[in-house]
Amino acid sequence: MKIVRLACCVSAAFTLHAYAAEPAIAPATRAAFEAITADPLVKRGLEFLKADDANTLADQKALVVIPAPPFKEQARAENFRARLAALGLKDVRIDKESNAIGVRPGSGNGPKLVVAAHLDTVFPEGTDLTIKEKDGKLYAPSIGDDTRGLADLLSLIRAFNATDVKTTGDIIFVGNVGEEGLGDLRGVKALFRDDKSIDGFISIDGAEPERITYLATGSHRYRVHFKGPGGHSFGAFGLPSAIHAMGRAIAKIGDLQTPAKPKTTFTVGTVQGGTSVNAIAGDAEMEVDMRSDDNKPLLEIEAKILQAIKNAVAEENARWKSDRITVDIKLVSDRPAGVQPLETPTVQAAFLATHALGLKPMAEGGSSTDSNLPISLGVPAVTLGRGGKGGANHSLGEWWDPTNAYIGPQRQFLTVLTLVGIEGVAKPLLPKRPPRQ
Repeated sequence: MKIVRLACCVSAAFTLHAYAAEPAIAPATRAAFEAITADPLVKRGLEFLKADDANTLADQKALVVIPAPPFKEQARAENFRARLAALGLKDVRIDKESNAIGVRPGSGNGPKLVVAAHLDTVFPEGTDLTIKEKDGKLYAPSIGDDTRGLADLLSLIRAFNATDVKTTGDIIFVGNVGEEGLGDLRGVKALFRDDKSIDGFISIDGAEPERITYLATGSHRYRVHFKGPGGHSFGAFGLPSAIHAMGRAIAKIGDLQTPAKPKTTFTVGTVQGGTSVNAIAGDAEMEVDMRSDDNKPLLEIEAKILQAIKNAVAEENARWKSDRITVDIKLVSDRPAGVQPLETPTVQAAFLATHALGLKPMAEGGSSTDSNLPISLGVPAVTLGRGGKGGANHSLGEWWDPTNAYIGPQRQFLTVLTLVGIEGVAKPLLPKRPPRQ
């Protein structure tokens, strides 16, 4: 069957990525999706989202000037919570982790789907968040990542309000904390810790409306602190050095081998230590990042790195016939890896919605997003782009181009409806799952 094309847009430029082939989609699934796209209320919703683009942009501008540094997202969370309440969602609240949450109930007979965008940014307190406009683009730290995702959520809610589409499943809208840096996905970890009945998850993140992220690149990050006696470089020569121990560790880590598939990486990202050129270092510290698309090789390279650090300490102590070098190894970030097939309901729905809007789906390999956590738990999840175009993320020069940005919410709208179903039109593609233990 041929899918009705509902809209079109200009495709964004892409850097080189490996993209997956089309998933196998059962005829019954295609038929259900076509019933959804043919529904008059759904068509009205798509038209509404296009017309609502100016309001979405206004939300984006209002939210971006509210600081949301890592672990200090409360002001933006409270503002977002108030916006969810004003739009009439049920059970609107801020949870213990500072996630802002609101629910649009379905008929009570369907799955429970979370649709989320992250509140936090990478920028520290005091960053100038003033918006600048030039040549049709907006410039401001976090103007895209992920402020536009939050604005998309608000537009989606308005579309549901304007159409009053009766969904079978519940839709839980979330502005979550802790996606960036050492936030360690604490927002979505709290969601899934506190609610064992979530059946599916969509993260709104990334600029391109064609992109579909369905694999989870896991990462473990360690802060490693070497400590020794310290002393004068000449007078105390013969004492072990914390910096020398760290150097031995870095050399050993640099020689490690990883598999090409699944892609597995490591790096020593930061080093610091010592007090003076003429002093034996008593302190040294490094941060280590390791990543993989699969948990097994991630754990394997982690074990090798931790052993390399311990061996380096032992060698430095042995060199100087000492036991005075010690090491403290602290895990500071744990983002689980995970894989799921292209035939996962969330991925199928995203492909169908992308095609329906005249776009070519690009299902990319692993990436690190809020979807990591549910994928690692076996919960169907996908990360969808916001729409529009953007660049220079995580820099003071971050920019966003609003051209045809409404296509992002349109794709999200169709994907959500396909997963939760519409009463009397189509059953949910997302199945209800037994509550997790």
